[in-house]
Amino acid sequence: MNLYIRYFTNEVVVETLEEAVDFLNSNSGIRLNEAQINDLEAYVNSNIVYPKRFKINTHLYFIVIKTMAKTLEEFKQNSSNDGGDQPLAIPGTTGTISSASDNPGWYKAKLTFKRVIPSEENIGKFLYADTDFEVKLKAHSVQDCYNRVMDHLHTRGDIDPRSQFPSLKGRNFQIEFLGAAN
Repeated sequence: MNLYIRYFTNEVVVETLEEAVDFLNSNSGIRLNEAQINDLEAYVNSNIVYPKRFKINTHLYFIVIKTMAKTLEEFKQNSSNDGGDQPLAIPGTTGTISSASDNPGWYKAKLTFKRVIPSEENIGKFLYADTDFEVKLKAHSVQDCYNRVMDHLHTRGDIDPRSQFPSLKGRNFQIEFLGAAN
């Protein structure tokens, strides 16, 4: 596991803790003390996979991200993939298909959304309740299926427009391709 480190516009990918400390100490304004080095070492040796921000003083921070990239260019290339039209794994199909690729047939969509429930006293208060919804429908693609489900839910009179719906690639929206349309 390598480390991507950024301090303002200075950034690097390093392989060891020693290289990380050397890089940070080479920047003006940073002199890591023993406690900061120990915090950095604890992060490196931990199972934490999310980025971590380390405080240098009241207003200065540096960021460390664990990565499999070996070079700064490789790291930037990997981070520049914004997931625009990434393939989705669809149960019932072989491999993956793009959310926008044309694949007409029957789909089964399952989602959980936050439905607004007004209070019984009708005093302007409400709560969000997890609501499951499942439907089988004919669509031209994964995106078309998602759009049809969202259109249906948004036009139902019994669902408050303030309800919160999952995104196509969110964990609360699952889709299964059931087969080609006959």
